[in-house]
Formats: sequence, structure tokens, C-alpha cells
Amino acid sequence: MAAWLVARATAPATSSWVVIAFVLVHVMLWTAILTNLKAAQDVHMDVAEAYAWGSRLLLGYGKHPPLSGWIAGLWFTVFPVRDWATYALAMAMAGGGLVAIWFASLKVVDRRRAFFVVVMVALYPIFNFKGFKYNADLVQLLTLPLLFLAYLHAFEKRSVASGVWLGLAGAVALMTKYWVLTMIGAIGIAALLHPERLRFLASPAPWVAIGTMLVAMIPHLVWLWKVDFVAVTYAGDVYTLSDRGRAAELVSGYVGHNLALLALPVALAALVLAWPPRFAFRNWQRGPNPGVNVGQALNVWLVQAIVAVGPPLGGLAFTIYMKTDWGISLFFLVPLGLVAIPALRLRSVMLPRLAAVWLVLSLITLAASPWIARREMAANPNGVTGYGARSQLAAQLTQAWHARFGSAWPLVAGYSEMNTPMTFYSPDHPRPYTVPYSAEETWGSGLSSLDDLKREGFIGVCDTTDNRIAACEAWMAKEAPGAEPLVMTTQRFFHGQAGPAIVWKVYIQGPGR
Repeated sequence: MAAWLVARATAPATSSWVVIAFVLVHVMLWTAILTNLKAAQDVHMDVAEAYAWGSRLLLGYGKHPPLSGWIAGLWFTVFPVRDWATYALAMAMAGGGLVAIWFASLKVVDRRRAFFVVVMVALYPIFNFKGFKYNADLVQLLTLPLLFLAYLHAFEKRSVASGVWLGLAGAVALMTKYWVLTMIGAIGIAALLHPERLRFLASPAPWVAIGTMLVAMIPHLVWLWKVDFVAVTYAGDVYTLSDRGRAAELVSGYVGHNLALLALPVALAALVLAWPPRFAFRNWQRGPNPGVNVGQALNVWLVQAIVAVGPPLGGLAFTIYMKTDWGISLFFLVPLGLVAIPALRLRSVMLPRLAAVWLVLSLITLAASPWIARREMAANPNGVTGYGARSQLAAQLTQAWHARFGSAWPLVAGYSEMNTPMTFYSPDHPRPYTVPYSAEETWGSGLSSLDDLKREGFIGVCDTTDNRIAACEAWMAKEAPGAEPLVMTTQRFFHGQAGPAIVWKVYIQGPGR
């Protein structure tokens, strides 16, 4: 079987199909694992928010550009609105990224090394266990590898067509999240630092790419102008700090978190390469390596170094609230950068060995996943908001609306942490309206308005465990003074374990009132 895998994974006619089959198995295995691991929880708020965005194909959704919402909307026209389908969507993004990394790797190394890279990335926790939360950050696991693949292609071909593809890839990535500018900037700097920069810059590829990206972004830029740059305002209001010490602490956590995640695939690959120990010294060689395109490998090293160092330095310089999740899409080139070291000798036997490590770890995690879910809830029942049984609340509120008005529940008002879960879990999928918790808050999803609330009616929900409860109640008193007030309590039970009992203040405002 090992010989068969090596032969198929390195043959030009079959290697891509082997990789695609490997990715499909990875996606199915980890969809099942994540469904079991998260069985005691509701989906994350980001997932429910993406689903809500996808209910209407807008050119932007207040916080972010629209691509993550578009993808979710398309996905749920095919798949049912169930928890497992969200984990399948997340793994589909990761799987698409793995395929893109395979084709990018072929621009840099031979097929044997490229397959090793794909398996290394599949072991990277971002592409499995940590990849449960579908949102704009996770979609970058697909769009950024595609962008880098387009850059390597343009750097190699230096043609008008390659420039068009690079520009389109850049626009698609930017339509995911503006954070992608870090990767676009890194690619630009790498192109300027590369020894072959004059040949690349003298070709039409980079200039056609810039023009194509700007033209493709025009509809979104027009939307951004019309909404007074609300997405930029959101980023500035939420992620700008005045405390430099706090910014340094967050940057330190960002760096440590991402280094810890990278340690797993690197350590496992190193163990595979070093076994048996008496042959470990044979993994290094001198002289040129025909399996490595050094010119393209230099692009990998430059881009990865820049996106590894640039954002933390920027976070310190501009006192930005650096979230650890922002790094999940920026380090997918580390395995390729390591495998592309010319002095590294990669024997064929290493491929089935690393694939076996991936398979064994995946199957062990699958077998243990129900136990892990029970153990996590028992150990920390109040520590995860997903245990708060928002799905149960959605069912109760849907029933309450139907009993009073005999129609589908149209709108839900509240903070985004809880109104979008109502959109996801209610069979009526009411459109969310995000209650502003300060006078300065101007962003919103654009899915509904105050006029919609007054015309169609809505249910407002305030979480009594939220420290913004007073602001939520004040908004309800102002905008729905005649609403029917209710108090509801939800509590999740999972395999004998009790989640937190959460009290919700509910305001039912009928249509046209």
C-alpha cells in the first residue's frame, strides 16, 4: 500500500487525483469529528452571522466585505440548515485550501515534496480541529492560497493572462476581509526584493493585476462609499487601543498562539524524517536539488517571513487589538517553505509514513470525540457561550410568534451574539437587526432597518448575563414601548450534564405597531 501511494502520488497522471481523494477523506473525517466534538454546543455566533448574511446577496455586510456571506448563502441552498452542515462548510473551505496549496507547491517543488506539504498542512490544527468556525477568517484558508498560487503563476509566466488571474485572485481575497491587505502587501514587497524583480516588473503581469483588481473591486468600493465606509469605521472602533502595554500583551499572545499551532505539523514531520535515528543524518545533502525551484522557493520564504513579522510589528506600532484568529490564514506557507529547503533530502518512504500519522491521529480523534464533548461540558459548563441553548430559545420564540400572529416570524432584534443564532435556528429564519449598544456604533448588517421592524413586527431579545443588558433594555423601551414583555429561561442538557441556565428578557412587537 505504501508503494502504491508513492507511485500514484508522484506520477503526473494520477498525483492530482490522489491529492483530491486525500482532501475529500480529510473533509469527511473532520466534518464527522467536529460534529461530535461540538454536539453539546450551538454553532458559533460567527457561523450564524455568516448564514444570516447569506440570506441576501449584498455588496457588503457592515463589518466585512461580502464573500463569506455569499458562500454561506450558496452552501445552504444545497445543504440543510443544521449544525453538521456548518462544520462541513468549514472543512470544505479548508479542503479547497489544501488543493490550492498542492498546485502552488508544484510551482516550487516536485510532486513528492508537494504531497508531503499537503499532508503537513492537513496536520496543522487550523485545517482540522481549530477550523470548526466558519467565518471570514476561515474563508481566507481558501482565498489566500489561491492568491499565492496566482502570484507564483504570474511570476513564472509574466503574461497579460497571468496578470488578469492574479488581479482577480486579489479581488476575491479582498472581498473576504480587508486583513488580506497584509498578504497582498507581502507579495508586493517580495516581488520588489526578489533577484528577478526587474524581469517581473518589466512584464505586463503586475500592472495588469493591479488594474484588474481595482476594476473588480469597483462595485464593493461604490457600496463602501455609499455606507460612509462603515466597514472601515467598524475596524477602527473595535480594534484600536489606547493602551500600548495592552497592545504589546495581545501581540505577544498572537505570536505565541500561532507558534504553538505551527509546532504540531513541524514536529510530526521532523519525527517522521528523523526515524529511524541512525538514518537521520542522511536527510541532508549538498549541492543543487532538482526537486526544488529555488527562484520560486525564494518567493515562498520572502512572503512567509513578511506576513509573519509585519502584522505583529504593525500591531505594536499602531496599538491594534491583535486577535489570535487573524493569524490562522497567514502561516499556510510554513510547511512549503521548510520542504523547499534544497539541502533537505526527502525519501519516498516519508510520504506514506506522514500520511499514516495523519490517518491514525484523525481516527483516534474521531473515536474519542464523543467523550471529549462530554468531558469538556462537565469540566467547564459555563465557559462556552454555545452551551447557552440559543437553539432552544429560537424554537420557543418561533412558537410564541406563531401562537400570537399565525404567520412566520419576520425579524429579531438584539445584539449580534444572539440575534443571528435566532436567524439560524428558527425554522422561519427571521432577519436580524443589531441593536446598537452605544451612540457611536454605526455598523450593521444591512439586512433590516428600523422601518422594517415597525412595519413587519419583531421579537427583541436581551441576555441578562450580558453586561450591556441596561443598554439593550433602554433600546427596547425606546423603540418598542408597547411590546409584550416576557421572561424565558433556557438550559441545555447533554448526556446528563447541565449547561448554564440563561434568563432572557423578550419583547414581542406585533406587525404595524
